[in-house]
Amino acid sequence: MTFRYDFAPTPFGDALAVFSDDGIVRFDLSESDDPSVPWLLENVSHRLGAVPEPAPGAADDLSALLDDYFDGVAVRFDEQLAWDWRLADGFARAALQTIATIEWGETMSYGEVAARAGHPGAARAVGTACRNTPFSIIVPVHRVVRSDGSPGHYGAYPERKRFLLDLETAR
Repeated sequence: MTFRYDFAPTPFGDALAVFSDDGIVRFDLSESDDPSVPWLLENVSHRLGAVPEPAPGAADDLSALLDDYFDGVAVRFDEQLAWDWRLADGFARAALQTIATIEWGETMSYGEVAARAGHPGAARAVGTACRNTPFSIIVPVHRVVRSDGSPGHYGAYPERKRFLLDLETAR
């Protein structure tokens, strides 16, 4: 198995996109102004057990989808990309795959996701899956909200979650 990486622009800065032979394996917004910081690639290398090679242009198709998405087009990333789910397993994977099916402009509570993923009562585990997703933005964890309908957090960046929800409801 080979792994390669490239960067894709978002309104939040460039994101690291890592691909395997099977599809996208990681899409990660950096916490740094420079997405090429070594620790970001070191983290994914450790999790993969291999060091991805630089591959300029590897994220071109993803970048085009992201451009459409941020222009207000209802992109279904789960229908447009080949996925490699190796960095998510068990219930977290089931939760993220359920979240991937939430339609543009729609939301679902953590509890609803847990129930649809086969584990009613596992709302907190859904929150953990959202926080640890290997697929920022393209698996729309921002569409998962609290049971009272309030957005909740988005890691350390609740303003990003609000931005993404507003983008989708503005259409």
